[in-house]
Amino acid sequence: MKRVLTFLLLAVALGAVSFTPAQENAFKYPFQNPNLTIEARVNDLVSRLTLEEKVAQMLNAAPAIDRLGIPSYDWWNEVLHGVARTPYKVTVYPQAIGMAATFDTTSLQVMADYSALEGRAIYNKAIAEGKSGQRYVGLTYWTPNINIFRDPRWGRGQETYGEDPFLTAMLGRAFVRGLQGDDPKYLKAAACAKHYAVHSGPEPERHVFNAQATNYDLWDTYLPAFEELVVNAKVAGVMCAYNAFRGQPCCGSDVLMNDILRNQWQFTGYVTSDCWAIDDFFKNHKTHPDAASASADAVMHGTDIDCGTDAYKALVQAVKDGKITERMIDVSVKRLFTIRFRLGMFDPVALVKYAQTSPEVLESAPHKAHSLKMAQQSMVLLKNDKNTLPLKKNLKKIAVIGPNANNPIAVLGNYNGTPSTIVTALQGIKNKVGSGTEVVYEQATTFTKDTLLVYTNISSQLSFDGKAGVRAEYFNNRDLKGEPVATRQEPAINNAWQEGETVVGSMKAYNFSARYTTDYTASATGSITLEVEGDDGYRLLVDGKEMLNAWERNRWGAKNFKLPTKQGQKYRLVLEYVQREGKASVQLRAGNFAKTGFKALANRVKDADVLIYVGGISPQLEGEEMQVNEPGFNGGDRTSILLPRVQTEVMKALKATGKPVVFVMMTGTPIAIPWEAQNLPAIVNAWYAGQSAGTAIADVLFGDYNPAGRLPVTFYKSDSDLPPFGDYTMDNRTYRYFKGQPLYGFGHGLSYTTFQYDQLEVPKSSRVNSPVPVRVRVTNSGKLDGEEVVQLYVSKQVPGYKTPIRALKGFKRISLKRGESQVVTFELRPQDLAVISQDGSAEYEAGTVQISVGGSQPDAQSKKSRKTVEGRMALVK
Repeated sequence: MKRVLTFLLLAVALGAVSFTPAQENAFKYPFQNPNLTIEARVNDLVSRLTLEEKVAQMLNAAPAIDRLGIPSYDWWNEVLHGVARTPYKVTVYPQAIGMAATFDTTSLQVMADYSALEGRAIYNKAIAEGKSGQRYVGLTYWTPNINIFRDPRWGRGQETYGEDPFLTAMLGRAFVRGLQGDDPKYLKAAACAKHYAVHSGPEPERHVFNAQATNYDLWDTYLPAFEELVVNAKVAGVMCAYNAFRGQPCCGSDVLMNDILRNQWQFTGYVTSDCWAIDDFFKNHKTHPDAASASADAVMHGTDIDCGTDAYKALVQAVKDGKITERMIDVSVKRLFTIRFRLGMFDPVALVKYAQTSPEVLESAPHKAHSLKMAQQSMVLLKNDKNTLPLKKNLKKIAVIGPNANNPIAVLGNYNGTPSTIVTALQGIKNKVGSGTEVVYEQATTFTKDTLLVYTNISSQLSFDGKAGVRAEYFNNRDLKGEPVATRQEPAINNAWQEGETVVGSMKAYNFSARYTTDYTASATGSITLEVEGDDGYRLLVDGKEMLNAWERNRWGAKNFKLPTKQGQKYRLVLEYVQREGKASVQLRAGNFAKTGFKALANRVKDADVLIYVGGISPQLEGEEMQVNEPGFNGGDRTSILLPRVQTEVMKALKATGKPVVFVMMTGTPIAIPWEAQNLPAIVNAWYAGQSAGTAIADVLFGDYNPAGRLPVTFYKSDSDLPPFGDYTMDNRTYRYFKGQPLYGFGHGLSYTTFQYDQLEVPKSSRVNSPVPVRVRVTNSGKLDGEEVVQLYVSKQVPGYKTPIRALKGFKRISLKRGESQVVTFELRPQDLAVISQDGSAEYEAGTVQISVGGSQPDAQSKKSRKTVEGRMALVK
């Protein structure tokens, strides 16, 4: 029988499309037959499961069902800007907000396609190595994050495509299509639109927050991107958010889940909770008394997976108690297996072309080249007075200064993988100018303080039991319990692993703990500062006394304290570490703090031809639910959008030298830089640009790439421009409703050449609910070849309706040689000209529509210089 089954599977792989009844009998179960429909196979499989087996499949870590030959599978995986958190080396692209700054759907779709290929290679490799049930090797990716970046203080805004619903929808659609592929039967990978919905901070309150939004804001701002991905892009999955919406947890929302997602949009894919969100029902929102009630309600609202907890295990008792029927459990389990069958997980490798993807695609040359291309495309030239940029390559001396100049963590953003090579800004500049130019570097300050820990190598002063180094004990649990699985001597405490990577022996970097013990012998009387940096948690004891405690979840957090010392005295250091999920790292450093003298710094670099300051902020400060104790930051969010004052003070000192100061700003969120905008000649916003960030920065600074990135978010002038963070109304938020004057507006970005617009063609009138063609001619009127992002904005005022000041409804990134012209065409969809009523419905009303097309939003200056052109059209019924 086994030989017959093998023959039949081979026949399917070679193109057989049907079986005789006798041949089909060779399959033990119908669900194993690739010739049946996926629906028939799923129905057969689920009919064979016990209630307990069904419920277990609804956890993110779904166990194997050995009696049916179903392997274990962990749904939890990420691919925000390249495959994330995998133990294998991968290509890392710019952070999502940087990719949004490209305004290029084609580039984003290619990036998603390449990432899916790398994900397939990882999945195939994991199967070959017996790791198929491990987290971060699966094919179900919980990306893209299409939440609207409504407030610049939100630390996770870096994961989004910005503040505009249309831009987010179009980029999200391109991502989904690239990731999921175009095979008529099989998904290349499964995308997941998150976090559904009305979710954008504050991070410290996300497990308890009750978002309130009007129907107008819900349908005008928060839902359009989700609707586009669900209805048109056919995204495979949706993740419901932590917070509540109108008093109900999002994963149990009548409005969001039942009415809109499942009924109005007819979504048939799977829904996963955000991780630990089901526990929030009864632990934080207090809307349910216990796990059974919460789980039953979430499933009845269409939430198929409980991520991160085992709350759904209570569903077995919930069925027995009549809180939910087994038939409702079946609906969820069928959705889940449908995705796995669509991914080809139960079919022969020869039948699924993606299952044949080779590990050679990991970090392949085309992928690395595309990472560089997107990094170049993402660079936004904010200011360039008197053609300060591009710089000449034959300068005698360049000073590169600042906390991000040589920071490999910053360029990778968050939710990232690990590439083999990272190019920082400093290295990129050195590579660009070569040995003929002296490049000097000083960090100068931290992101927020004017003191630096000057590190000392203390490895020679560490010993344990008479042997140099540190005793390391590793435990295969989070609590340092029982006997260690391995004990060994290590030269120092400096370790980093991706989740799932081998730590020691057979132990993987997943839910483990470690204890490092050593004696430090002081070389002098005085003091030394001990600093620990790690991800996730740690605590440091000195002579049995706890001196540092960051045991609870701590993302890239560094803590330090000053230890008084006596020469020759030994101090017992015990560093305990725990890893829960994601990356694992722990490092012990030592040194002494030194205050930076800004005048002295300026005096040291004043002989340079140009001073390049690389600052901003970092994913070490902003991100998801972080523990950060720095001024201006809280829980991963920002309490102020101003650039940390210490960085402005450094740049003031540098400007006083009289030498040109170029500010390269890395960030995932908008930063207010009023002094810099007024006083510095050139500013480049470089985001977190991925593994080739430094190369792209240098290419722009020295003119080998003409920048054309555009801001996908508004850069405001000050904190006073912002409404309260927790207010989810859109009044005076984003360029669509902000009534003030921004520092740099949405869509802003300069070039080393100039472009002019003319010959705008807009119909004089058009019937409502009809497509509208728009044409415009764009000319590169400058002296250099370059790229332009052509942007189309619509303004429409209708009595009795609230409308945005203007709204982006079309964009195209084009390349023009100097003197070249191109006619760019758009077709406005009927919904692009609709208005949203107070009840949230789209209405197609008559009225006058103003259409603006240009390289930015329209203003008096852009219209005068022909950088934008405008036309009017009458909509009639």
